[in-house]
Amino acid sequence: MADTMMISNAGEAAVSGVSLIDMFNNLVIAVLTALATGGAVVSSQFLGAKKRDEACHSVMQLIVSSLLITVIATILVITCNRSIIRLFFGSIEQDVFDAASLYMIISAFSYPFLAVYNASAAIFRVINKTDITLKVSVIMNIINVVGNAIGIFVLHAGVVGVAIPSLISRIFAAVTLYILLRNPELEVHINPGKFHFDFAMIRRIYFIGIPSGIENGIFQLGRVVVVSIISGFGTIQIAANGVANSLDLMGVIGGQAMNLAMITVIGRCVGAKDEYQIRHYTWKLILYTYGFTLFFCGSILLFLNPMLSLYGLSAETTDLACTLVRIHDGFAILLWPMSFTFPNMLRACNDVRFTMGISIFSMCVFRIGLSIILGQQMGYGAIGVWIGMVVDWIFRVTSFVIRYHQGTWRKLAHLETT
Repeated sequence: MADTMMISNAGEAAVSGVSLIDMFNNLVIAVLTALATGGAVVSSQFLGAKKRDEACHSVMQLIVSSLLITVIATILVITCNRSIIRLFFGSIEQDVFDAASLYMIISAFSYPFLAVYNASAAIFRVINKTDITLKVSVIMNIINVVGNAIGIFVLHAGVVGVAIPSLISRIFAAVTLYILLRNPELEVHINPGKFHFDFAMIRRIYFIGIPSGIENGIFQLGRVVVVSIISGFGTIQIAANGVANSLDLMGVIGGQAMNLAMITVIGRCVGAKDEYQIRHYTWKLILYTYGFTLFFCGSILLFLNPMLSLYGLSAETTDLACTLVRIHDGFAILLWPMSFTFPNMLRACNDVRFTMGISIFSMCVFRIGLSIILGQQMGYGAIGVWIGMVVDWIFRVTSFVIRYHQGTWRKLAHLETT
C-alpha cells in the first residue's frame, strides 16, 4: 500500500505501471506461498506425529528446491519482461508500459529472496515462533517505507524509488530468517552441512505444494487477466483498480494471517490423528477470521475518504476507487473467511486437488467470464469486473461447505473411522 500511495505522487502512469506489475508479482508470491504451505503442512504433520528429525529434514528440502525454481523464474522474467507485459496486459499506453517494464525487472531480482523468506517464515509459524516473523516483518516494512520516502520525495527516482527499497527489504528479511532458522535449539531447524537431495521428501512436500501452487498461481493469473481487461478501459480505471487493490489487501490482512494459522494448526492435528481437534479448531479459527475481517474492512470503509485523499489522484479516479473498495470490503465481511480461510482446513487434510479444481473453475467461469460479459460487453468497466469477483466468492463458499460435510477429507487425512 505504501508503494502505491507514494508512487502516486509520480503521476498516474507510474502508479498504473506499478499496480499492473504488482498483480504479476502477486502471481509469483502466490506460487511461492503455496510451496511454503506444502512444506508447512508436511512439517506440521511430522511434529504432530512426534517425528522431529523428519520435520527438520523437510525444511532444507523446501528451501533449496524453492530457491532453484525462483532463480530460473528470475532469469526468465528479466530476459522476457517486455513480452510478458504485452502478453498479460496487451496494448497499454507507452508511459505506463515503460514504468511497468522497469519495475518488473527490479522486482524479479527479489524472487529468490522471497522464496527463502516464505519458506523460513512458514516454518517459524509451524513451531509457534511467530514473534520472530513479526519482528522481522516490521523491520522489513520500515526499510521499505523509509526507502520509498527517500526514493520518491528526496531522490525523485519514480518507479525505481519504490522498487529498490522493496528489493533491499526482501533481501534483509530472507537472510535474517535463514540465519535464525539455523539455531539448533529450535524445535525445527536447518543444518545446511548435512543437506542432500531427498526426492521422496520433495515429492511429499510438492504433493501438497504443487496443487496449491497451481491453484494459487491460476487464481492470481486470473486476476492478471482481469487486470488486463481493465487495462483496456484506460489509465483512470487502471489506477483506480490498483489503489482499490492496495486498500483491499489491508482489509483482509487479518484473514490472510488466519489462513497461515489454519494450515499450521490443522496440519498438526492431522499428524496427531485427532478428528475432534480438527473440527474444533477449524470453526474456532473461522470465527476469529470473521472478527478480524469485520474489524479491518469496517475500519477501511469508515475512513475510506480520508485514506483515498492520501493518494493524490484525480476526482474521477478517486470516485471509482471508492466504489470498488465498497464492493470488495462490504461483501468480504460476509464471504471472504469461508472462501479463502476455510479451504485451508481441507488443504491441511491433504484434500488439495478438490480445492484446486474449484478455484480454477470458479476463476475461469465467474471472474474472467463475468469480467468479459459485464465489464467489456455490457460496459460496466471495472465495476463489472468486481461484481464477477463477488459471484466467484459465493460459488467457492458453497462448494467448500458441501465438501466439508461430505467428509472426504477424513479419508485423505487417514483418520480412523469413529
